[in-house]
Amino acid sequence: MKVLGISGSMRKDGNTADLVNVILERCHGAGIKTEFVSLAGKKIHPCLGCEKCKEKKWCVIENDDWDSIARKILDCDVLVIGSPTYYYDVCGHLKNFIDRTYSLYHDRKLAGRKGIAVAVQANKGASRTIQTLEGFLSTHEFSSLGSVKGDGYHEGEVLADKEAVEKAQKIGDKIVRLVKRNHH
Repeated sequence: MKVLGISGSMRKDGNTADLVNVILERCHGAGIKTEFVSLAGKKIHPCLGCEKCKEKKWCVIENDDWDSIARKILDCDVLVIGSPTYYYDVCGHLKNFIDRTYSLYHDRKLAGRKGIAVAVQANKGASRTIQTLEGFLSTHEFSSLGSVKGDGYHEGEVLADKEAVEKAQKIGDKIVRLVKRNHH
């Protein structure tokens, strides 16, 4: 079992990364293999709408970081995907990444995994961000293990949101229970 956490934020160690990592730390602490990927500093071009992926069965854009991250998703059992809230939705960088997964949709390459949506807001809008992330997970036939919304603007502020941290910990514990149940 492998749990992959992705932060779509352009802030490498920002609030989104912090909240995603609360979940990963619970899993790692229980002996589950985890990996964290930040999209900060990564080059992710937008989908071209070229439809060539229907034939190739993979996105044809080759000169960016999308490919290596998409392969990590294919290699995981549980995906924790997080975004800061920009204008009541996911940030553009993560949206580019999500749009490119259309190339994996044709053969349902991501189906059967578990997913968790994570959103951080300064003061509002995270509900819609969660809806977008859950739409992505649902379209690719992930089973939802829940979602968590946190409040935070300045670096580290989300960790002071006790309700969000507790919910993230509970989701991490849920993953641990799921793994233990499946391995007995």
